[in-house]
Amino acid sequence: MRDLSSLPDLKLALVQTTLAWHDREANLARFEALLDQVRGADLVILPEMFTTGFSMDSENLAEPEQGPTHAWLRQQAKRIDAVITGSLIIRVADGTHRNRLLWARPDGEVLHYDKRHLFRMAGEHKHYSPGEVQALFELKGWRVRPLICYDLRFPVWSRDSQDTDLLLYTANWPAARRHHWNRLIPARAIENLCYVAAVNRVGTDGKGHPYSGDSQVLDFQGESLLDAGDGDGVFHASLSAAQLAAYRERFPAYLDADDFTLAR
Repeated sequence: MRDLSSLPDLKLALVQTTLAWHDREANLARFEALLDQVRGADLVILPEMFTTGFSMDSENLAEPEQGPTHAWLRQQAKRIDAVITGSLIIRVADGTHRNRLLWARPDGEVLHYDKRHLFRMAGEHKHYSPGEVQALFELKGWRVRPLICYDLRFPVWSRDSQDTDLLLYTANWPAARRHHWNRLIPARAIENLCYVAAVNRVGTDGKGHPYSGDSQVLDFQGESLLDAGDGDGVFHASLSAAQLAAYRERFPAYLDADDFTLAR
């Protein structure tokens, strides 16, 4: 493990709110107003498919890779001087659709991660193509690895082989399975010896599915640093690199981890 002693604390803002069904303009207006409450944050996390809700209508809702939401994220990241991330429906050059997380930096750079595990119980695998590679983004020296919703259920894909400091999950996780959400998130933190931030939505989508929120931040022992419950708004947490480094030194379970290679 590398030396984390010189890293600053990382300040997070989790945006948990309702989503207007299939209405990009309404959602962007809502998020723009909420972003006025994130001043001072280094990283702002929005839900999965934050412009539309969790929809299988990829053909009609997809944006080009550098479409209007890509431009909006760049503009907002510069405005609030923070990284903003969340996923949306993207049509890539080959004509396929991706559930793509965009990572917009204040300097204008936009990176991405494509959801690997597609939720077949909703038919997501019939409307989207899966991502094939993990992503690792750096922010103020912190190593942040983004994943999307259903990815949470698959510990091999979440397993840390890259000295990750923060696992990030953005989701539309329905209330019917909130028990799973609240059990799996601590497991990912504990097994990877890292912080976890997980952002969900609230309200009811266009299919009538309710969402209970439960956005949260946990430390490397699975202890809660933030639990948004079913609240609607912006929630803040701060992560300490010094505390993470001290725990890894006291309990270096990573030294006994199994080596593995991910199949493509």
